[in-house]
Amino acid sequence: MTKLEDFDFELPPELIAQEPSEKRDHSKLLVPRAIQSNEITDFYNIVDHLEKGDLMVFNNSRVINAKLSLIKNSTKEILVNLNRPIGSNKWLGFARPAKKLSTGDEFDFGEHQVVIASKLENGEIEIEFRLKGISIFEFLDQYGQLPLPQYIKRKEEDSSDNRRYQNVYSDPRGSVAAPTAGLHFTEDLLKVLQEKGVETEFVTLHVGAGTFLPVKTNNIEDHKMHTEWCEISEKTAEAINRAKAEGRRVILVGTTSMRTIESCAKDGKVIAGSRETNIFITPGYKFQIADMLVTNFHLPKSTLFMLVCAFSGQNEMKSLYQYAIDNQMRFFSYGDSMLLTRK
Repeated sequence: MTKLEDFDFELPPELIAQEPSEKRDHSKLLVPRAIQSNEITDFYNIVDHLEKGDLMVFNNSRVINAKLSLIKNSTKEILVNLNRPIGSNKWLGFARPAKKLSTGDEFDFGEHQVVIASKLENGEIEIEFRLKGISIFEFLDQYGQLPLPQYIKRKEEDSSDNRRYQNVYSDPRGSVAAPTAGLHFTEDLLKVLQEKGVETEFVTLHVGAGTFLPVKTNNIEDHKMHTEWCEISEKTAEAINRAKAEGRRVILVGTTSMRTIESCAKDGKVIAGSRETNIFITPGYKFQIADMLVTNFHLPKSTLFMLVCAFSGQNEMKSLYQYAIDNQMRFFSYGDSMLLTRK
């Protein structure tokens, strides 16, 4: 049995990044080395660790204003974080405090209504949007807020988050949390990669609120992973399969890109299409596609920390995270990153 406590580590709270770096690509990058000492460099130097012919794959999902403030009885504020759609006008979400909501509660937003359709046993709520003449995304643009993670604690909202908590290449809307490994890339850095001969392709996985839910089972095999929608185009699938056939490196940007590609891989090849995925990658998993992974530093006991342990080794990751802590690297969404190689 693999225990949850095996993925715990002590993180000084002051290392949890509350703000992004001054410039996207001026965050820090940790490059592990087996023989000589690990390297910590500015992120824009990632180009020095890539080769002509490498293929980098990014998740291009765009974050929506998925946080809604509901006012009940004129005084009680209830915060709702949307999770994922379950129809053209219904979404699942999480509420704080959920006990103040009842099935059938209605909330007016101008000429539009938000209705609590049901409360589910797993803590989620089902929300119905009754909108007049606008789409759900247009409604959220007007009435919603950007859903920054709860560990970012500020007295005041920062308007720059609307820009910095999005990837520069993001396009299809649907995520309720940013695929944060991509936050370090600028348009100029992408051009430099292209000039070096590094190929770039995109997949889509709409990140759900479940990405922040803690693992509560002591035996991690008993944990039920949240479900997310993902898609790989014919063009991207062909590019990945061609790179693998030619022996070129495939470098994934972010754990969401990893989960997408592994969900759509069979017998060492990627199959184009869209699907729901709840893939749970833990140590012992046999990776089919990725040679390297760009990723931020993750929460203790999280499914994402388990994923990087599966990719690069559990003991190695514990040691590397301690190295990052000792060197005051910044953690989580607005923090620094690593360039990992598959063990």
